[in-house]
Amino acid sequence: AGSMAATTGNGVSPSIEELVVSLHSIGAVKFGSFKLKSGITSPVYFDLRVTVSYPKILAQIGKELWNISKDVPTDVLCGVPYTALPFATAISIENDVPMVVRRKEAKDYGTKKMVEGVYEKGAKCLVIEDVVTSGASVLETSVSLREEGLTVTDAVVLLDREQGGPERIASGGVKLRSVLTVSSFIAVLEAKGKLDKPTADSVRKFVSEMQFKAKDVSAVIEDPAPAPAKAARMKYSERAALCKNELAGKLLSLMEAKQSNLSVAADLNTAAEVLQLADKVGPHVCVLKTHVDVLADFTMDFATQLAALAEKHNFLISEDRKFADIGNTVAMQYGAGVYNIAEWSHITNAHTVPGPGIIDGLAQVGLPKGRGCLLLAEMSSAGTLAEGEYTKKTVAMAQARPDFVMGFISTHKLSEDPGMVHMTPGVQLESGSDALGQRYLTPEVVLGERGSDIIIVGRGVYKAADPAKAAIEYKKRGWDAYCMATQ
Repeated sequence: AGSMAATTGNGVSPSIEELVVSLHSIGAVKFGSFKLKSGITSPVYFDLRVTVSYPKILAQIGKELWNISKDVPTDVLCGVPYTALPFATAISIENDVPMVVRRKEAKDYGTKKMVEGVYEKGAKCLVIEDVVTSGASVLETSVSLREEGLTVTDAVVLLDREQGGPERIASGGVKLRSVLTVSSFIAVLEAKGKLDKPTADSVRKFVSEMQFKAKDVSAVIEDPAPAPAKAARMKYSERAALCKNELAGKLLSLMEAKQSNLSVAADLNTAAEVLQLADKVGPHVCVLKTHVDVLADFTMDFATQLAALAEKHNFLISEDRKFADIGNTVAMQYGAGVYNIAEWSHITNAHTVPGPGIIDGLAQVGLPKGRGCLLLAEMSSAGTLAEGEYTKKTVAMAQARPDFVMGFISTHKLSEDPGMVHMTPGVQLESGSDALGQRYLTPEVVLGERGSDIIIVGRGVYKAADPAKAAIEYKKRGWDAYCMATQ
């Protein structure tokens, strides 16, 4: 927390102590057992949205946020949408500092701007946030503001959940200051007799277990999610509500609605063939996987037509790009270039060889567009190097960025986070292998024994005499295997 002229034994000022007690009195903090958006069960839950109904508390929040940031050169303020908007407004009115408002998505009419308000290019913008966990929302807002010509070097938050947020935000060139941490918040309540010691200790234990450095992705975060047997029985529709990445939730809901966990890989050589296949199998798949760099005649018109078919048949497009470069390079490859993948593909994927920077680079482009990324954690080819320590570190990277990483390409279930989707390639109706080392597994093995979520089928469908009929057969086998696993 920011330094104050006088502090209490809890390391915070008397005015912050008063604020903590006030927040507790209005139900902005709750204790018990709460399933967070990430799927993790937490003994404490902060709901700062209720503060909009308490003007005096809102004003006090604005005062404390400004006290620890008023020495930062600031031309305009921007609250992270949406809970922090009232906080930014309180600071703006009390201190006569202009505001801008960042939209979560651009309008499709009028100016279509992502940032509303009056400002000059190069103006220094202070980002305001309510709670920081991973820091993803602050980084996403900072990227949008910078794209509009604003300078962002500092952010301020009311509460840091102590889960690596400040370090991750710092990696994006933004310094974060916090009024409170979970630990200091709990210490105040315990000292004031508002919280018993066993509950306070359970929260401290949770904080200690969940602490990690954003740059240290070599250690997999211990996830107190449901035990494997229980998680395996969760239905797609139940898991959809637990996804931190919105697209992952949409995919799981779509799968339940269509009763399909089938992805068809359209590994064909011409745009016309891919479009024809998409129209035939579209009603039966949840995802159509493309390899547009093998198309001899790719155009953006093809991408537009494919997107229209996805809308018509209610499936998602996954471009199997397998990005593998540094963050700055993949951001350019993903957001522009010949294929302009981010414009039309809902999902993309990446190797993790370059480290977590590749995720940050892709997220910079994909998050504002509502996209998601799968990490290649395992592969189905013989002799693959994607195993062991590589796979373990890949899972850790995913756990550090659940806002953008929606799951894995893998041969079996790797994460107990119900918001992570596992897609497994190399599936046929009978097990075996081909002359180039591709190993095939059956839907029952992949979805039942190995606990994966989606089967990826290529030649078994697109080389069939009747691709639609073949897709229906795979869909049925896949759905039956899922139903058996969730009984």
